Amino acid sequence: MKPVRLISTGVLLLLLGAVTPTYAQQEQRQQDANKQEQQAKPEKQQPQRAQQQQQDRAKGQQQKAQQQQQDQAKGQQQKAQQQQQDRAKGQQQKAQQQQQDQTKQQQQRAQQQRQEQGKQQQQRAQQQQQALNKQQQQRAQQQQGAWQERRATNWQAEHQTWQQRGGYNGDRIPEDRYRGNFGPDHSFRIYTNPVVVAGGYPGFQYGGFYFSIVDPWPQYWSNNWYENDDVYIDYSRDGYYLYNRRYPRDRVAIRVYVN
Repeated sequence: MKPVRLISTGVLLLLLGAVTPTYAQQEQRQQDANKQEQQAKPEKQQPQRAQQQQQDRAKGQQQKAQQQQQDQAKGQQQKAQQQQQDRAKGQQQKAQQQQQDQTKQQQQRAQQQRQEQGKQQQQRAQQQQQALNKQQQQRAQQQQGAWQERRATNWQAEHQTWQQRGGYNGDRIPEDRYRGNFGPDHSFRIYTNPVVVAGGYPGFQYGGFYFSIVDPWPQYWSNNWYENDDVYIDYSRDGYYLYNRRYPRDRVAIRVYVN
């Protein structure tokens, strides 16, 4: 039994000695293959990197071109928008200017119309004033002529009382109205009341009554006494008389007519 064991051990050693170099050679060949593969791999990756770089450059150029195109489009859009805003602003300013011009023209026309109306009104007022002045002058001339015709040459000789005339023959003033408007306490000026010339006798209205001066007035009274002198109407026992405060002793006979 022992020789068999020794032979088996020897065979095993022999086999191990034969297998070991073979395994070492395979491992060496595997390392060499890996080394060659690693050396070949950079050479194989180099075209890939170049291609990737080219693709990246192309992509960058494309993105740059797209960005430029976008910027250009954006710039054109902004420019178009600005132009549109400028046109809108210009149109608005033009419309505002037109509105201002139109308003100014309307104001000028309105002012011209007001001036024309004012001028026409002024002309009418002047014409009316001239007509009124003419009427007043004519009336004053007429009144002055009537008053001057009734001026006495010698009043003491020409004057007559109502008793001398045969008594008063005119209307009577009611007592209540007489106390409110007549007598020494109620003086007035004849010229401020309507003056009427009837039958050559000057007359005037006062207190709701018409008075006709039937007696001449003294020649020493002023020419315009009926304009400037304060007078009053009083009733004496025989009739109504006109008194001039500048000449309190004189009295002129008058006749009353109830309207």
